[in-house]
Amino acid sequence: MNKKPYNLIVWLTLVMSMVSLSTDGAELTLSGRWSADKARQWYQGQPWLVGCDFTPSTAINQLEMWQADTFDLKTIDRELGWAADMGMNTVRVYLHDLLWQQDRDGFLKRIDQFLGIADKHGIKTMLVLCDAVWNPHPKPGKQPEPKPHLHNSGWVQSPHIDILKDITSHKTLEPYFKGVIGRFKDDKRVLLWDLYNEPGNDRKEDGMTTKEKEAVCLILLEKMFTWAREVNPSQPLTTGLWNKEWVGPNVSSLNEFIAANSDVISFHSYEALSRTTERVGSIRPFGRPLLCTEYLARATGSKFQTHLPYFKKNKIAAYNWGFVAGKIQTQYPWSSWQKKFTAEPTIWHHDVLRPDGTPFDTSEVELIRSLTKGAFKH
Repeated sequence: MNKKPYNLIVWLTLVMSMVSLSTDGAELTLSGRWSADKARQWYQGQPWLVGCDFTPSTAINQLEMWQADTFDLKTIDRELGWAADMGMNTVRVYLHDLLWQQDRDGFLKRIDQFLGIADKHGIKTMLVLCDAVWNPHPKPGKQPEPKPHLHNSGWVQSPHIDILKDITSHKTLEPYFKGVIGRFKDDKRVLLWDLYNEPGNDRKEDGMTTKEKEAVCLILLEKMFTWAREVNPSQPLTTGLWNKEWVGPNVSSLNEFIAANSDVISFHSYEALSRTTERVGSIRPFGRPLLCTEYLARATGSKFQTHLPYFKKNKIAAYNWGFVAGKIQTQYPWSSWQKKFTAEPTIWHHDVLRPDGTPFDTSEVELIRSLTKGAFKH
């Protein structure tokens, strides 16, 4: 049975009720949000946060990273050691709701093991609970092999698109959210919770228009924040701003909601430094800590050499996408989905190291080491 017409009516009803709220931001804020003062105090207790979006080189996606048969602690230990060696003190790591459904006790145990390895290397972890990007039809079990020379050929969305579309199914995610956050709500190895990566990011395989996906992601995101607030973790909550306007008269309802409910403001920047500085200038008035949770796309002007010194000078946490080039193949550009590649690009898109630990660009690693050597308290 096709539920799309029913769901569209519900989406529009709920979204219109959101839009009808006062646009000054206050009434868009759910109860339990940290005050700006509390968020700043938390941030002042952290070193300058520098790290990466981490997936071990032996995993093609979130499922292969965490499932029992392919959970590769040896590789995780080795690669986090390399990250620590260049001065990184934090990583951003993706989870998946299917892992909870498949084997919740084992999943929680493996998260605990990962946190233990990261902590051994002096690294705190940001956990990402869901993701709106790439393949909308995740399946547990054995994951596909990478498609040659294709950027992120096996990455999967969380939740499955059928759950996202059917808002009556959103409630099935509540045990996952409350179970994972509840288990680690006071764990000092967990830096913060990123509830939903790039909500509204759409692909033709989703079977929705951009407006429809933004609308349903907003509905789900409101529930995510509500569930997380009910658990009341000691760590802050965030969801990253990533596209369109973030503030002002043309801000979307989705971005307005994100900014009004995140304890700390996180964002993505794959643009040249001039545009990044404009974006940062637009969100500084929120008076909350700023964390760039994705950057580094060398050919588009987002580079270590340009961005990392700026982030340090302005006390902005910095997470570049990717670390060791592996099965996710994000050294290849996004354009590999439209243009056929037969070999690795001369200029890597993302990622820092080859599988044997040698750098793509030695000068980048030297820069990271030089900037993190003097890491300071905010």
